[in-house]
Amino acid sequence: MQTDHHATAHDHAAHDHGGHDHGAHGRPRRRPAAYGPWLVCIPMALAYALRGRIGFFDDTQVRLWSTLFVSVSVQALPFLVLGVVISGAIAAFVSPEVVQRLVPKRSVLAVPAAGLAGMALPGCECGAVPIAGRLIGAGTPPAAALTFLLAAPAVNPVVLVSTAVAFPNDRMMVVARFIASFAAAVLAGWWWARRDHSALLAEAAHHADEPGDPRMRRFVDVASRDLVHAGGYLIVGAMAAATLQLVVPRSVIDAAATGWALPVITMALLAVLLSICSEADAFVAAGMPQFSLKARLVFLVVGPVVDLKLIALQSGIFGRRFAMVFAPVTFLIAVGAAVVVGGILL
Repeated sequence: MQTDHHATAHDHAAHDHGGHDHGAHGRPRRRPAAYGPWLVCIPMALAYALRGRIGFFDDTQVRLWSTLFVSVSVQALPFLVLGVVISGAIAAFVSPEVVQRLVPKRSVLAVPAAGLAGMALPGCECGAVPIAGRLIGAGTPPAAALTFLLAAPAVNPVVLVSTAVAFPNDRMMVVARFIASFAAAVLAGWWWARRDHSALLAEAAHHADEPGDPRMRRFVDVASRDLVHAGGYLIVGAMAAATLQLVVPRSVIDAAATGWALPVITMALLAVLLSICSEADAFVAAGMPQFSLKARLVFLVVGPVVDLKLIALQSGIFGRRFAMVFAPVTFLIAVGAAVVVGGILL
């Protein structure tokens, strides 16, 4: 009997390799609660309560840091909520069979189709990450889901309109941003399809649907779990972005605007470090007239695909090993696409 028991347990383990964990009676067992966000939120609440009693919280630099942190968090949070709501809807109401039927089988066609689908979702990178994780869990080819992740925050109508408003005298900036961002997303998707790094997406298996739950219950469970899980990483990313905005002197940024290569490198790194939401980054770029249009295009193309909060969110949804490979590659592809397109159109 013991041998049979071990064989049965082995069969369960093989069946649940995709991320499901079953209890003794074969029912899906919920993943443990994520306590990470509470470890950040509780000290912040205490700091807010004690701000008038401890002089440290009245320091000018501390106030500036808190303003930057809150602005990044509040700017990104609505789109993160939108993303997890759509993520929950995909898990509850869209079956894997439907997704697999809609997405072309060949990566050479699925990747650009996913890039065009990104135009239909107004939102920033914070909301695209959990949606991409849910699409992979629903059976979408990873290359297509990752292309959607990169394209959705960069080529949607809200971002393009905000870019047009921010650059009223440089209309070609809108065209250049769309072409360079779409090209970067598709090239990154094709790269992933050729390399087939499926082992790096082991964490995405946790986003597979759990059968047996009513649809509305599954919707609430998935959306709330993704919000808590990704929200903790968003907080960490916002804290890092606020710190870097505070410690980098403005004089250093001005000095980096001279030459040809240095402004491009500077704006690419600033896009990663500042972690500004894609709906607002055009106004930040327009406020840096000391940099060339090509350098500012690099800022607009790199930011939606690689920044601190996005890397943190990718680590939470897909795993750290994935982020360590995907982020550098997408950074290089985005910089290259922006430089080429900017050199032709701007």
